[in-house]
This record gives sequence, C-alpha cells and structure tokens, in this order.
Amino acid sequence: MNAVEFDRVSKTYRIYDSPADRLKESVLLGVRSCHREFRALNEVSFAVSPGEVFCVIGENGSGKSTALQLMAGILQPTSGEVGVNGRVAALLELGAGFNPEFTGSENVYLNASILGMSKKEIDRRFQSIEDFAEIGRYIDQPLKTYSSGMAVRLAFAVAISVDPEILIVDEALAVGDAYFRHKCMRKIQELRARGLTIVFVSHSMADVRAIGDRVLWLRHGEVAAIGTVEFVVDRYLSAMDQPMKTAEAAPLALPNVDHRHGSGKGEIYGIAALNEFGEPLHLMIPGRRVTLRIGFQAKMLLVRPDAGFLIRNHLGLEFAQVSVADEGHPIGRLNAGERMTVEFQLVIPELYPGSFSFSPWIKEDGEVCDWIDNAVTVQMARGERPVYGYIQWPCHIEMNASVHTGQGAPVG
Repeated sequence: MNAVEFDRVSKTYRIYDSPADRLKESVLLGVRSCHREFRALNEVSFAVSPGEVFCVIGENGSGKSTALQLMAGILQPTSGEVGVNGRVAALLELGAGFNPEFTGSENVYLNASILGMSKKEIDRRFQSIEDFAEIGRYIDQPLKTYSSGMAVRLAFAVAISVDPEILIVDEALAVGDAYFRHKCMRKIQELRARGLTIVFVSHSMADVRAIGDRVLWLRHGEVAAIGTVEFVVDRYLSAMDQPMKTAEAAPLALPNVDHRHGSGKGEIYGIAALNEFGEPLHLMIPGRRVTLRIGFQAKMLLVRPDAGFLIRNHLGLEFAQVSVADEGHPIGRLNAGERMTVEFQLVIPELYPGSFSFSPWIKEDGEVCDWIDNAVTVQMARGERPVYGYIQWPCHIEMNASVHTGQGAPVG
C-alpha cells in the first residue's frame, strides 16, 4: 500500500475580480458566472512508497503547495482521488495552526493537539520540543513577538514530535537561519533512516540531491517529469537555463545581478560558464574541464588592471577566489574604451552536490572597478562517492605490510 497516492487529481480555484462579484454570483444563485477559473493542478498522478523521501520541485506557481495541502487534508480535490495512509504531520505555511496571541508554550499544546496528541503525550514531550526549538525564554512570550525564524523553529519541533508516519515539509525551512536549517536537515536524515515517509518541497537542488529518493517536477500544474533525483533535477536545471542557450550569437551576457558595485573605471559586460565542448554549462561534473569567460571594458586608463571571480556556495559563504594576477598572468595597460576577454580554464574538484555561484570582478591596484554578485549559478553533480564536509580531498594511498616473527626486527 502506498503512503501517498494521487490519481488524476485536479484542483481548480474560482478567481473573482472583487468581493462584489463574489456576492453578486451568490445572490444570482449561479445563474450568471462572475468568476474565472484557475487550475492549480491538472490531472496529476503519482505515488509515494512507505519510507521514501519524495521531493517536489518547480517554479513558483507550479502547484507544489496545493499538492501538499491536498496531502495534508487541508484542501479537497476538484476531481480525482487523493489517498494518504498513515499519521501525517505537516509543516506548511509559516504559522499555520498557531495563534499569534498565544505564547509559544500555548501554541505547542494547540498545534500538537490539532495533530492528534493528547495532553499527557504533549506533557511528556514538551521538554524535547522546547530543547529542539532553542528559542529560550521566548517560549513563554506571545507568538506575535517572534521572528519568522523562531516561529519555524517551534513549528518544526512540534511537527517531528508527534511521531508521524508521513512528514510533509514545505518551503517554511527556507526562512530559518543556516544553523537551524542544517539542524533540521540532520533531523530529516535521521527520520529517513528510521523509515519515515517524507514529502519535501524545496527550491534548493542541493537539499533535494542530499536527501531525495525520487523527485516530482511540477510545471504549470502538470507533471513535467518524475523519477530519480539525477534524472529529474538535471532536466529541471537545464530547462531553467534554457534562455541562456538561445544566446549563441552573443555568449557573453549577465544572466543575473544580485548586487553590483565599484568605482566605474571599468565595466563587466558579460560572463559565461562553458563546458568542455564550449556549450553553456548547466551541471559541474567532478574531473571535467570548464571555462569561465569574463568580458570587460576599460572606461578610463587602467594601468595595472586585474580580473577574477569569487565562488560562493548555496549558503552564500565565500568558497574560493581566482584572479589573473594571482595566477601569474598580468593583463597589462588598458586604454579607455579597450575591451578584453579573459578565460579561466578550470578542472572541477569533487565537491558536495550543491549550487555554486560565480561573482566576476575587475580591479585597478586593488580598487574594485566593477563587481557583480552571483552573476552565474551552476549546480554541482553528485559524485560516485558521498562527500563529507565540502570537498573530497584527492588522496593516493600506499600500504606496506610487515610480518613480525616474534624474534628481532619485523620481516618486511
């Protein structure tokens, strides 16, 4: 028996332009329609096996949250059948099931009782909930005084305390701090090892690769792909990068600009990450050669310019930096208006399967002329072996055995 099963499930919402239109339609008893329909899910079918970590991905508005609310019993399908077999705990919208006027303690009892726990059970597990949430004295303060991160801490602590058979986790964890997100991911791994069925929605492909068994990709309310993590995630990332593929005539562009700063003495006009065949890079594979190409223009005389890039991981932490000068290849003098393209030839190390961004920069005597944060983001492929920490350190091992006779020195 499947833990969760969707059989040709559709969910349609009525959209009204104004409250008056809703009232008008009610008064007319449906004789005249004053709404338009929005189909959030369209004929979606899939099954989740017991003990599986089933991830759901897709862009905003693709129907992910609607699917989870149907699993949790919050919504009913317009058509089709939803089957759920097992006790469900759901961490969906931030603060769902909580009362902002109640204290954290009161909300623990409220939310846990909604999830089916008796007062005696809550009493017995309250301390472990408080310890996991780590919100200190705020446990006795009204929820309305909490930050969004603190509310998520408490909600997750309650959700995992009810001994669910099926845990449903939406994007709520994304608002937590990095420490608590890692703590939650470790807990999810622990629950996974215990055989709990987990349905997990995330925009972080690193998290999906780290914990997922199978992945469902929803696009415009329909199933775009379903299957193994590698199969679905690779196709999803390729589709997200599709606009870049059309720019063959002008491979240098600025795909993304999170933040830009500098003196303006020089300007970056494009960056491209390319695979070994000169095609746009969508997935970094350990041991493969890639090229990072940066194009820039001097806006005034640059006597000693330098160009390079910073790499950040999916948590925004600075991971590595490379520059032309550090590699012993000075650019030389550039006059105003002169353009230059620099290519960095890289061999991809075996890193953990996360997303990594490239932030290109140009400097003049250490002064930043132009810096673009996170201009290109590329996913790291999962290697043949698990990576513990951040990087799989290359290592050559030699073993020399010796036989000890019990008399004198060993015989080697």
